[in-house]
Amino acid sequence: MSRIGKMPVKIPQGVEVTIEGNAVKVKGPKGSINRELHKDMAIKVEDSEVIVERPSEEKSHRALHGLTRSLINNMVIGVVEGFEKKLALEGVGYRAAKQGNKLVLTVGYSHPVEFDPPKGIEFEVPAPNRISVKGIDKDLVGQIAANIRAVREPEPYKGKGIRYENEVVRRKEGKTGAK
Repeated sequence: MSRIGKMPVKIPQGVEVTIEGNAVKVKGPKGSINRELHKDMAIKVEDSEVIVERPSEEKSHRALHGLTRSLINNMVIGVVEGFEKKLALEGVGYRAAKQGNKLVLTVGYSHPVEFDPPKGIEFEVPAPNRISVKGIDKDLVGQIAANIRAVREPEPYKGKGIRYENEVVRRKEGKTGAK
């Protein structure tokens, strides 16, 4: 039995979960999320808990059991608390700014790089070298943060670039002069 899959997902006060076939809709104080889950998994709501059951002990069903439960749990957490990824800009002249709801990055290219937030994503710039990506969909928050980081990944020699706030970049030694 999957240790994660067998745990029920508790539905907090003010959150509404509706299941239609394999489509799950979670509605809460921060918004609502819809998601199509695998058709083999049996999902039901009992006593303010969501329970996920698998039809057999096949390897694919065992893998989907924990995944399905985690996806539903992330949907519930998202509509109650939301998710946030923080990024840091390292480098002389590297900075971020917000214009309207667009994110504008100046990271050493000849032009500024602009990001339009998709629906449900919000950018915050608490300092010129800090970016915060917020939203209720964990997958989307992580993907947008990864796209921003990919604009200028941290390089190992000087450490310049865009990194996650808690990311550690292994530094390399540069060239040494031949004598």
